[in-house]
Amino acid sequence: MRISQAVIPVAGLGTRFLPGSLSIPKSMIPVFDKPPIHFCVEEASKAGIDHIVIVASEGQDAVLKYFEKRLDLEKAASDKQDFEMLSILQEIPDLADISVVIQKKQLGLGHAILQARNSLGNQPFAVLLPDDLILSDEPTIGAMCSVSEQTEGMVVAIRQVGEESIPNLGIVDLGKDYGSTVEILGMTEKPSLESAPSDMAIIGRYILPAQIFENIQNTLPGSLGEIQLTDSMTSLLKTTDCTGYRFPGTHFDVGTPLGMLEASLHIGIARHGFDFKPSNFEKNEDHL
Repeated sequence: MRISQAVIPVAGLGTRFLPGSLSIPKSMIPVFDKPPIHFCVEEASKAGIDHIVIVASEGQDAVLKYFEKRLDLEKAASDKQDFEMLSILQEIPDLADISVVIQKKQLGLGHAILQARNSLGNQPFAVLLPDDLILSDEPTIGAMCSVSEQTEGMVVAIRQVGEESIPNLGIVDLGKDYGSTVEILGMTEKPSLESAPSDMAIIGRYILPAQIFENIQNTLPGSLGEIQLTDSMTSLLKTTDCTGYRFPGTHFDVGTPLGMLEASLHIGIARHGFDFKPSNFEKNEDHL
């Protein structure tokens, strides 16, 4: 079945970006020149997803306004004959049909996904987490949609991580390996190194069936006292297959200040060829 809907949760408090996130939601802090949520919506749009539910918290008006049409800015770009920027501004509100639901209490990723239930109906859907930026020629979520159409089950993006990261991520138990995809037998949220089933972690992209909502409702708080999506997916594994997708491309954790800086430098170098030496900045002041 074609995946035409997605959920993007952005209701977190952004504590790792304090004090900067006092005045701007974390998902709106630019990675070079675009906020993380723009990358997510753009990825979903390129994959053919045309309805996106943003799960936000109260007071995140900047997230909602970002995707509104801005005739004043379009006129300013046109007057300056900056037609590249004009095209970008015109494209933003047309990326997808976006609706918003409010998560009044931040009780975990599973709880955030549950808030979108009434907006999604009884169809499978994608989930994209803005903290995980994946730069790739092919939209990662699009490739995962194709896998889901073939398997008719859950799909998660996975990658190998270092030992230091394992206690902070959802780690999967691997079954049969098919190369770019692998059977998922189980998953554990934030395990100790001793109890981790592998060194392969879930990276912020999911394809889920509508049945996940019932499992979320029946899931007790787990790690950090939150309703974890991985716990709900583990329960659903009893009746639904899950496939791990080893995605190509470059991944950045832009949910941390250092990861956001690394991603910004990567994009800047790729776009402008900077080597970031002081002399180079002096020669390229028009780009600053």
